[in-house]
Amino acid sequence: MMAQNPLEVLRKYFGYGDFRENQLEIIEKVLNGEDAFVLMPTGSGKSICYQIPAILCRGMGIIISPLIALMEDQVKALQQNGVKAAYLNSTLSFQEGRNIQRRAATGNLDVLYVAPERLLTGDFQQFLGHVDIGLFAIDEAHCVSQWGHDFRPEYLRINEVTRRFPHTPRIALTATADVVTQKDILDKLDLRRAKVFISSFDRPNIQYHVQVKNRDKHQLLDFIRSKHPEGSGIVYARTRKRTESIAAWLCQQGVDAMPYHAGLPPEVRMENQKRFQEDLTRVIVATIAFGMGIDKPDVRFVAHVDLPASMEAYYQETGRAGRDGLPADAWMVYSISDVTALRRLFELSQGSDEFKNILRQKLDALLGYCESTVCRRKLILNYFGETHAGACNTCDNCLNPIETWDGTIAAQKALSCVYRTGERFGAGYLISVLMGEHTLRIQQWRHDRIKTFGVGQDLDRTTWMSVFRQLLSAGLISVDMGQISGFRLTDDSWKVLRGEKEVWFRKDEHKTKERVKKQSPPKMDTFKNESAQVLFSALRKLRLDISNHLNIPPYIVFNDRTLREMAMVKPKNIHEFVMINGVGEIKAERYADIFLACVRGEEVDVKAFFKR
Repeated sequence: MMAQNPLEVLRKYFGYGDFRENQLEIIEKVLNGEDAFVLMPTGSGKSICYQIPAILCRGMGIIISPLIALMEDQVKALQQNGVKAAYLNSTLSFQEGRNIQRRAATGNLDVLYVAPERLLTGDFQQFLGHVDIGLFAIDEAHCVSQWGHDFRPEYLRINEVTRRFPHTPRIALTATADVVTQKDILDKLDLRRAKVFISSFDRPNIQYHVQVKNRDKHQLLDFIRSKHPEGSGIVYARTRKRTESIAAWLCQQGVDAMPYHAGLPPEVRMENQKRFQEDLTRVIVATIAFGMGIDKPDVRFVAHVDLPASMEAYYQETGRAGRDGLPADAWMVYSISDVTALRRLFELSQGSDEFKNILRQKLDALLGYCESTVCRRKLILNYFGETHAGACNTCDNCLNPIETWDGTIAAQKALSCVYRTGERFGAGYLISVLMGEHTLRIQQWRHDRIKTFGVGQDLDRTTWMSVFRQLLSAGLISVDMGQISGFRLTDDSWKVLRGEKEVWFRKDEHKTKERVKKQSPPKMDTFKNESAQVLFSALRKLRLDISNHLNIPPYIVFNDRTLREMAMVKPKNIHEFVMINGVGEIKAERYADIFLACVRGEEVDVKAFFKR
C-alpha cells in the first residue's frame, strides 16, 4: 500500500514508530509549501525532515550537501530503505551522471543529492528547468556564514539558483550555529520569512572529558584502552602530519588506526574511510579542518588531541559520537600552545579585523569551557542559548569536582614578569625567569637582574604553565601575533597587580585509574541474560556478512541499536520483526527471513540467500 502521510512513510521506509522533537511540524511546514530553518543537533534526525517531504511531495527533492562521502552514505541508506534516491558528484562518470538525469526527468527519483559546485554549473541549472522540483534542502547550512566554523564560498551563490523557483519551498539545516551565525544564514539564504525550528542541543548519551595536554599520544592511548578497547572512534588533530604520526603510533601500540586528510591521494583517503565505515578499521585519525562527512551511527568516541577553533566546531565534531543514542565519549586534551597556534592562524587570515575579532571571541569561549570547573553540559547548552541547571553527573567536572586554589600572588608574580621583560615573551621563557634559571638567553637579555627573577621557585614548571594558561583563558593576559610576539597585559591585569582583584585557579589533575573507572559508561555489549548476548554477537556477524556481500557499510543494513532490540525481543515472525525499532516494511521484506533464521539459531548462508 502506498504511504499517504508522514507517519506512514516514517514507519514504512525508516522503521520508526514516532517522530522526534519538531520533526513532524517541520515536515508539514515544507509540505505546505513554506520555507523552514532547522537547527537540530547531530543524531537528532535532521535528514528525515527533508527526506520524508521529498518522498511525499509532487516532484523531486534537491538536496544540496557539501560532503561527497556523506551524500553517498545517505543515498545508500535510502536505497536500502526502498526510497528512489541518487546523487550527482565528481565520483560518477559522464554516462552515469546522464543516466541519473534521465531517471530524474522521467519522474523516477524522489531524492537527488548534489554538491553546491555542481548546482552552480550551467548544465545542471539547465537540467533543473526540465524536471519537477518539490523542494530544495540546503544541508550543513552553516557553510554559508563566515562566522560559522566551515565557511564555503559556493554556498553564497545558492540563491542564484533557488530564486529561479520562487514557489518551491526551501529548508536549510545545520547542527551548530550560535545567534550570530543563525542570523547570517537567514540573511544569506534569503530565508527571513522562514519558520525557525530550534531543537534541544543536549546530547545526554555523550560524556564530556577535558584534560590538560601532557604526552598527548600516551593520554589518548590510555583513554582508548581503558574506556573503548573495542569500540570505533574518530581522533581529530590539527595538521596532516599529526594525523599520520598519531595513526602510525597507535598502530605500533596495537590499536588499528588510519589517517584521513585532504593531502592523501583520493583513492587512499576513500579506502581508509571505507574501511572505517565497514568496521575493518577501528580508529580514523582526521584533520579538524577537513572533517569526516560520514553517517556512521556507532562511533563510540570522538577524541581531540588538538584544540578546535570554536565551540561550534567542537560541538559539531563531538556530535559524530553516539548517533545511535547509545553511550559515547567526547574526550579532549589542550595546551597553551594550541591557543597561540590558533591565534597565529587567525592573524594570518585574509579576513577583516571584525572577522578576526569574532574568531578570537569564539576561541576564548572554547578555552573558557576547557578551564571551567562547572558542569560541561551546562556550559555547552548555555553557549547555544539553552538553559541547563548543571550537575549532569556524566561529565568529568560533575563526576570529579575540581579543586581550586587562591592564585592571586602567583598571578601578580606572573603578570609582573610579563611587564618587566617587555611584554614580548611566551610562557616558556617567562617561567625560566620566574624559576631563576641562569640560561644564556636570560643573561643576554639581562633579565637575571630584574625583581621577578627567581621569585617563582615555590611552584614547579608544570604549575606555572597552568598559571599562564589560565591567565590567558581569564583575559588577564593576551597574545600579540605581530612582529614582536608574546604575552601582553590587559586592563584587568593592572587590577590584579594593584591588589584590586583576586584570582583563583583550578588545580590540574592527572587522571588516575580510579577516576577513569568512575567515568566509564555502561558497556555496549552488556545484556541481562547470556542468550541475548550470544544472539547479539551472531546478529552482528550476520550483518557483517551481508554488508560485505552487498558492498555497503554494516550500519546501513541495521544499526547496533536495532540488533540489540532484536536480540532481546527475539521476534518469531515477520509481523514481530517489522515492529523492531529501525526495521520498517521495506527492510522486513528484504531481510526478515535470514535474520529470523539467525534468531532461531539456524545456520545461514548469505550467498545462497541473495541468489534466491
